[in-house]
Amino acid sequence: MTTVLLVRHGLTATTGHVLTGWTPGIPLDDRGQAQAAALAARLAPLPLAAIISSPLERCQQTAAAIAATRDSQPVLTEDRVGECRYGDWTGKPLKKLAAEPLWRVVQAHPSAVTFPGADGESMPDMQHRAVAAIRDWNARLGQDATYLICSHGDVIKAIVADSLGLHLDQSQRIQADPCSLTVIRYTPMRPFLIRMNDRGGGVEDLMPRADGHARGATQSDAAVGGGTGGADPSSPSSPSAPSGRQQSAVTRG
Repeated sequence: MTTVLLVRHGLTATTGHVLTGWTPGIPLDDRGQAQAAALAARLAPLPLAAIISSPLERCQQTAAAIAATRDSQPVLTEDRVGECRYGDWTGKPLKKLAAEPLWRVVQAHPSAVTFPGADGESMPDMQHRAVAAIRDWNARLGQDATYLICSHGDVIKAIVADSLGLHLDQSQRIQADPCSLTVIRYTPMRPFLIRMNDRGGGVEDLMPRADGHARGATQSDAAVGGGTGGADPSSPSSPSAPSGRQQSAVTRG
């Protein structure tokens, strides 16, 4: 029942032009800094048990902007949510890479891709290490924790695909824009995708309830009929739960 906020880093001068990968020294540009500041202000009311980041500078800067709004909460570094290791593709223009035969495989069958070069990583290995990191932090931070991970587009897409039970090949149908927010709630039975690629919503539905528990975390069952969308059934401003039985409120639909 742990809630994970996945944030992609803000824009850099190379975003959308060059496959930066693990190239060091790529900071947020002015647009990215403004995006990070806006997201930090939006998330400021939400208590976070931890703020975790990829070791790469663009993620560290985005996470630091979020931490700065909450008494400089420390940013913890997690290598396993770092960018996919693109090997010989690192640092090359995307337009040039689009002419490579491997490009079409990346688009249609990422599960079959291992990037060329001595340090090239397979996309399944990237997904495995990122999902393992999520599971480990879920266990470490415990039930009812809400925490944030700042990572990269392909990594976030792979985590979302896993949460939905999708084959990795379907991850290319998922969008993760710069400084977007994706939220996954992990219950004992299954994950629930609460938001995806959100660039402007509030955080009211993510706030803890009056009893201290995360909203929608009372059960692992999906809410037949759609549920209450995160409203607390016991709240005076919410519809009353049906008499004699507990109302499930898991999905946000």
